[in-house]
Amino acid sequence: MPKLLYVEDDSLLRTVTSMALEDAGYEVVEAHDGHQARQLLETHGGFDYVISDISMPGGMSGLEVARAALEARPGCRTVLVSGYASAQLPSLPASVVYLGKPFRVKQLIETLGDETAWRAT
Repeated sequence: MPKLLYVEDDSLLRTVTSMALEDAGYEVVEAHDGHQARQLLETHGGFDYVISDISMPGGMSGLEVARAALEARPGCRTVLVSGYASAQLPSLPASVVYLGKPFRVKQLIETLGDETAWRAT
């Protein structure tokens, strides 16, 4: 079962999305901000997938989470989500897939399973 770290500061969205991801066959570990995500990346030895909002409270962005995820496990596949258009965001690492908000959970699950979505893994 693929292990996935889901980082989202909205607790209701985090809970509902985590349940859907678990139903789709992922082992989900939740984090409420980037700092907790970094701690989980260090203590769990890396994840197969990381999904993180780009903008989060607490001073650690999803970009920083993506970098930490790749340090913890170099093949980690990361999806960064944001309400901002991709043109408004800083350059994303080649191994990161961008998904704009709002998105449907089905769209997120399809992105995770889409081998063509992963540019450099």
